[in-house]
Amino acid sequence: MQFNTCMTDLRKPAMAAGVDSSAFDRYAMTVIPDMTVLPLLDRQPEFTTAIWDYLAGLVDQKRVDDGRAMMAKYASTLSQVQSRFAVDPATVTAVWGVESDFGRINGRRPLLVSLGTLSCFGRRQAYFRSEFFELLKIAQRGDVAVEDLKGSWAGAFGQTQFMPSTYNRMAVDFDGDGHRDLVRSAPDALASTANYLLKSGWREGQPWGYEVKLPAGFNSAQAGRKNRKALSQWQAQGIHRVDGESIPLEPDTPAAVLLPAGVNGPAFLVFRNFDAIYSYNAAESYALAIALLSDRLRGGSGLHTPWPTDDPGLSRADRVDLQRLLLKRGHAIGTPDGVLGTASRAAIQQEQQRLGMTVDGRAGQKLLKALRDGR
Repeated sequence: MQFNTCMTDLRKPAMAAGVDSSAFDRYAMTVIPDMTVLPLLDRQPEFTTAIWDYLAGLVDQKRVDDGRAMMAKYASTLSQVQSRFAVDPATVTAVWGVESDFGRINGRRPLLVSLGTLSCFGRRQAYFRSEFFELLKIAQRGDVAVEDLKGSWAGAFGQTQFMPSTYNRMAVDFDGDGHRDLVRSAPDALASTANYLLKSGWREGQPWGYEVKLPAGFNSAQAGRKNRKALSQWQAQGIHRVDGESIPLEPDTPAAVLLPAGVNGPAFLVFRNFDAIYSYNAAESYALAIALLSDRLRGGSGLHTPWPTDDPGLSRADRVDLQRLLLKRGHAIGTPDGVLGTASRAAIQQEQQRLGMTVDGRAGQKLLKALRDGR
């Protein structure tokens, strides 16, 4: 009853936002809420996962190999996308890879249900209501079939995971079939992503940033994406690329230093294009995943500086291997898929307790090695 009352109350503001009355009745008034989305509001991995764990699963060798294969397969499309939107193939492909594993995992939650629920319960209701109205407009126009409007718990959908408002503003029909279909059309998804980055400030031919070496005694209070100084000022402090190469930008180019794991971990000097990536999903760890994956897709070898941990994170292949070992130990965790859900974490905790490790449910290299060694 509370949900029905909420939906009824949303009719008038929805119509003011451009939703037809008939569309509201057809799509909004038939929604049955799903309360399982509410706990996910406070469990976003970009903010709750150690950076080395987060990147280990997103920028692993398989994603690099798959990304290079996709760049070859869609070389013509990506070249046309670059010509039109001035964003390079590696960056567009990196977004595609991180967001949906190149179209393999788009999300399964019905968006009408998720956004309808979040419009009436939990925090940030005003934001989710706005996205709900944008979704209803997509449904009423028939831009995307309603059965294809499935995605993440928060409402993002398609191969490059656009929120409904982003879709309405930025999606393009690049394959020329008359539909802006980010679900079934890779060309539409890739071009729409490039369009988004371009309109978010992307500058063709400029780097997102570089891994750098800090001078001894560097004051970490200077770090932060918003703490910008001219490139020449950072260089005057002794900051330089870890590979020793020069930075091909003007001395007055605004730049910021990022220290995602503090001064003892990898350091990065980032520029305007990093901010364009950041706007796609407002988390520095996310933007760093896209940036580092794009570097690998261009042939880069990865980070020079190790993360400040004695227990690095697991790639997706490592996670599958861990799950197989847990199954052999008798843990009922289902089919190994590399996704460490509730059952896998519970099994990990049991094994950590048995091995005398810290019991936190985290999957790291130490636990994997112990199980591989038969301990």
